[in-house]
Order: sequence, then C-alpha cells, then structure tokens
Amino acid sequence: MILDVAALHKAFGRLEVLKGIDLRVKPGELVFVIGPSGAGKSTLLRCCNRLEEPTSGSIKVEGVDILTPGVDINAIRRRIGMVFQSFNLYPHLDALGNVTLALQRVLKKSRSEAKDIGAAALQRVGLGEKEKAYPNELSGGQQQRVAIARALALEPAILMFDEPTSALDPELVGSVLNVMRELRESGMTMVVVSHEMRFARSAADRVLFMDQGRILEEGAPQKIFNSPEHQRVREFLVSIER
Repeated sequence: MILDVAALHKAFGRLEVLKGIDLRVKPGELVFVIGPSGAGKSTLLRCCNRLEEPTSGSIKVEGVDILTPGVDINAIRRRIGMVFQSFNLYPHLDALGNVTLALQRVLKKSRSEAKDIGAAALQRVGLGEKEKAYPNELSGGQQQRVAIARALALEPAILMFDEPTSALDPELVGSVLNVMRELRESGMTMVVVSHEMRFARSAADRVLFMDQGRILEEGAPQKIFNSPEHQRVREFLVSIER
C-alpha cells in the first residue's frame, strides 16, 4: 500500500470532523472522494500529510507511520504531492520559477538540474511554451496546471487533489481534468476530492462517499453512481443532478 489510513479521528475542539476513517490506496490507483460540503473530505487529505494533526489513528505512507514521534515529516511530504483549490503560486516568479523553487530549496538541486526537471514537468502538463509567463499572464486553468507541475517535479509517490477545479471557469476545467487523466494513464497514484462526477465515473478506480466525518459507502464508480446501497448516497446524487 502507498497510503494506509486506519481509525483516523480529527476534532477541532468539540467538533468531531473525522470519525474513524479507514482508507487504503494501492499503487497506481485513482480514488475519488465525494460527498457534501462539510463531510470532512478536505480535512482527510490535510491529515494525510499532517497539514492538520490527527487527534488519533494511524497514517502510513509507503509503510512509514507518519504520526511516529521524530519522523522526518518534510521527507514524507515530498512523497505526497498536494494540489489545492487555490493555486498558491508566487506572483513574482514565472511558471518555471514556481516549479523549480522547491527543487532548489528543498531537494538542493543545482539551478541547471532544477531547470531541466521543471521544464519537463511543465511540458508534461502541456505548458512547455509558458515557462517565462507569470501567474497574472496565465488563465486559471493554466495556473492550476503549473501547480500540478510543481507537485510532479518532486516525484511524489502519491498526488492528492483538493477540489482542483472548483475555482475555475467552466470552460477551463477540461484542461486540468485532461492532465489528471493523463497522469492516471501513466500510473500515478491519486486521491481526488472533487465534484466532477463525470470525471469520477470515467477515470476513478474506486469512489468513496463521505458524510459527517464517515465513509458511508465505497466501490467501483458504476456501483456508486448506478446502484448505491446507502439512502444518503442516493439523495446526494439526485441533488447534484438537478
């Protein structure tokens, strides 16, 4: 397993956001997490690289329990790429600069090596010709693809996407989903939180439905979308199809 989450709980004060999550992700698998706002989906992702500290439970990445005292969390985070709803690009750096910054500062790559890796990552997301463009010169979809390239450049074992298209205009969503589809075909392990149900149907290996801090149902896309067992899942799917 690349990711093995067991009995994960997370509380903010008295508010219990995650109530015993179990999640195992195999190499090359694309796991899609759906559910209503406030279900705990984003908190689950953020706990998986300790951007949020879990209250209890265990999280193993490539067999290493990342909650063990003394674990090198920065080394772990390099294995878990994160792509957020907001692109978090540095406005004063061009696309290549945004991608190479962590390569130089975190991985201590030379400038020329970082440039080669960064250029290849931008090429991979279809932005090879935009190396010198600054964020304000790029569309939202292009900025999100730079953010994906930045994550890819660190050669993570798993990529996590937290609502990667929700801040984009509808006509720009497709370019980001195309990159994600190509990553899936290349064997990248991914966990995706998103409302892009058509993408989930066509690309996911497994779909998890979360509500109120629990996984209520999981299975193959055709099972979850066509014949869900849980009434709450049926209600949710009907509500988003209106």
